[in-house]
Amino acid sequence: MRKLAGIALTALKSNFTKLGRPYKLNFAITYSCQSKCITCNIWKIRPTGELTTEEIREFAKKNNYFKWVGITGGEPFLRGDIVEIVRAFRENCKGLYMLTMPTNSLCNPSSVESRMLQIMQFGIPRVVITVSLDGYRELHDKIRGVTGNFDRAMHIYGMLKGMKKEYPGLDAVFGYTLSKFNKGQFEQTYVEVKKIFPEVTYNDFHINLAQTSENYYANSGDDIRAGSGVAAELQKISAGRRRTLDPMYLVENSFLKNLAKFAETGESPIRCRSLDASVFVDGWGNVYPSIMWNHKIGNIRDAGYDLVPLLGNGEARKVREEILAGREPAQWTSCESYQILLGRIKDLV
Repeated sequence: MRKLAGIALTALKSNFTKLGRPYKLNFAITYSCQSKCITCNIWKIRPTGELTTEEIREFAKKNNYFKWVGITGGEPFLRGDIVEIVRAFRENCKGLYMLTMPTNSLCNPSSVESRMLQIMQFGIPRVVITVSLDGYRELHDKIRGVTGNFDRAMHIYGMLKGMKKEYPGLDAVFGYTLSKFNKGQFEQTYVEVKKIFPEVTYNDFHINLAQTSENYYANSGDDIRAGSGVAAELQKISAGRRRTLDPMYLVENSFLKNLAKFAETGESPIRCRSLDASVFVDGWGNVYPSIMWNHKIGNIRDAGYDLVPLLGNGEARKVREEILAGREPAQWTSCESYQILLGRIKDLV
């Protein structure tokens, strides 16, 4: 409860003042990936020289104020040291409340289970694993470029849900990215999943829109956006969600409503909180305002693994000036928007 109060107080404080240090870290620990997605080009990267375990430990030690760590990839479970990476943040960030992480479900299931069991031993109050799912069986496998990926996603999801009986703080949701390749296909996907997991509801799906990013997805210029008509699909999904007492229900609802606005206008519905509430660090230690904003402010290796000097440097000041002038890139992704909404209570009620 103390850690929940800590992140809640920080989010509340962010409604009235700048925080000075971000409370959420978006951290791509590797760009290695077994998928061959037609919406993303990360899998085409063959990364070398990524941050080592020791470097990440030093980074966690020097920046021990994070309350929410969002680990991503690539495929995070391809890092053999994933448990040690999580341990580093858990041991150093005493106020850590939430760990979020996606998976493409293509790693060995027994290895994923073993590592998750070890991670849950750290006692992080809330751990959410997003199982990527972009369609019913044939469609998902086509978009992801891997035959059998749908069935593996079902297996991993079932395994994670089974673990929740012992670890109530663990949850798994399906991560559904709407693009031109699956527009209008959510309902069929939902029906197919419900045949396997009858208890599933709309609340068990986290929805994103396919977007382009030069510094993360490496898909700048690709024709992947869902286009016209997708706002109506998003509104239908939002309307189908069941009301719960979980505060994150309000955040997700507001996220979806604003995602529909973004789909219609192509403009960010709310000004971003980059470098204030959150920051993005890639697998080589490069620091950016967000996964969608290709403005490098520095590298943690050059700053002794301490973010604070980078957050106050000239490039960071340029980013803040762009935000104040309303010139940040149009973006609305869960990596950035949740902390924006937590800093705007009026948008949640």
